[in-house]
Amino acid sequence: MRHIEQLCGLLGVAALATASYSNRLDYARRFPYAAPYDQSFLEGYSILKHVGGLGPYSNRMSYGIGRDPPDGCVVDQVIMIKRHGERYPQGSDGVKIEAALDKLYSSKITEWKGDLTFLNSWEYYVDSEGFYGLETDTGPYNGLLTTYKHGAEYRVRYGHLWDQSSNKTVPMWTAEFERVVQTARKFGEGFFGWNYTDSVALNVISESADMGANSLTPVCPEDHLTQTCKSLSQDLPAFHVAADRLNKQNLGLELNSTDVYQLMFMSVFELNVRGYSDWTDAFTMDEWKWFGYTQDLIFYHCAGPGSPFAKAVGAVYANASLTLLNQGPKKAGTMYFNFAHDTNITPILAALSISSPAEDLPVDKIPFPSTYEIGDIMPMGGHLTLERLSCNATTATKKGVYVRVILNEAVVPFTSCQEGPGFSCSLANYTDMVNKMLPDFVSECKINNTLPQYLSFWWDYNTTSTFNHQTARYIPFQGSTFV
Repeated sequence: MRHIEQLCGLLGVAALATASYSNRLDYARRFPYAAPYDQSFLEGYSILKHVGGLGPYSNRMSYGIGRDPPDGCVVDQVIMIKRHGERYPQGSDGVKIEAALDKLYSSKITEWKGDLTFLNSWEYYVDSEGFYGLETDTGPYNGLLTTYKHGAEYRVRYGHLWDQSSNKTVPMWTAEFERVVQTARKFGEGFFGWNYTDSVALNVISESADMGANSLTPVCPEDHLTQTCKSLSQDLPAFHVAADRLNKQNLGLELNSTDVYQLMFMSVFELNVRGYSDWTDAFTMDEWKWFGYTQDLIFYHCAGPGSPFAKAVGAVYANASLTLLNQGPKKAGTMYFNFAHDTNITPILAALSISSPAEDLPVDKIPFPSTYEIGDIMPMGGHLTLERLSCNATTATKKGVYVRVILNEAVVPFTSCQEGPGFSCSLANYTDMVNKMLPDFVSECKINNTLPQYLSFWWDYNTTSTFNHQTARYIPFQGSTFV
């Protein structure tokens, strides 16, 4: 009987991960041989944390700060910007992937061995080139489903901010890229439920550079480094080791480090489509760590704190959201849900100095620990949420308005401003801090004065449901690989 109790106790450990103190105490009394706190903490071993921004969504590893509003506080305004959900590879990536697969099969190996034994029955997961670039709709990580679920979860969290009885239209804003628009729609359906069609006015914002600062996807014409930083070396020693191992296991195979990179790249997207990939076990955890770091480098230098223009680009959204927070819910409204690309959100993080390392990321070694791991910062479906909190006084804090930053459902405090409940920052201090750190987008990027000089669509939006649903067949875009 004692062994049965021990087994039951062990099986219940996972369920206790978020249990209250009283529940844990009762559990400890009933099962004295089982540890009420999980001691494994295996997030760092999860493949999802080492695939950069290419793979399925996962919550950010938290600092242990409660996600719910602190006692005595209520959220009276929320501002979110979300990346599209899990997707297939881009068409341009498909060309490279298929070239690597062709190299495999042109070796004319009839029986695969070792780490590639699964190839004896494996088939490529992209059935038609028409799927390239689209959000996935199959498997446990499919983009449309995870986005819908996110909307439903935020309805539970922020539903009190929506006054259904007022019959007022709620605007949402999305960049015009098709999969981003689909993400906005699915999120809206999850949040508003059967009211979505009549309650929402989806505003589709052009991604043209002619939008200037009035954009969810602003660009800096001065940024000539984008293509250069995308071509950061994939010729790493770890990938040479992997190629050598696979070649020795399968005589006649002649993979090189670039082939290995492309095959690893491909397998991540298989997770988005099928939910699993035999390819992930063909490479070691050390090799995946290096793969993830290549993605960290690309984002850091192309669209993060290592780019000389990222902070200026991110300042557009950061500055406009600061205005909303200061106007407050009575003047500005309560909910601002926005949808864009990863490379539009990481500049905002850079502008707010969130997850910015003290020194540039080296290209020849991995810094341990690293504050800039893009798999934790901006996976598929990654999102940045700003909460405006209205709080009562406590013995330690004053009554007032505070701001919290939530990145992928983890509270991220500011080192220099955390005097409020739950390590939040007072709105006054947040305003002062952000005003001091934000560069000027228009002057730093030399935006032509004939183009919009600031973001205005949050205050000037349509109230029709014209774009709430798909009305025509979509042909996927086959261009940029970095969205």
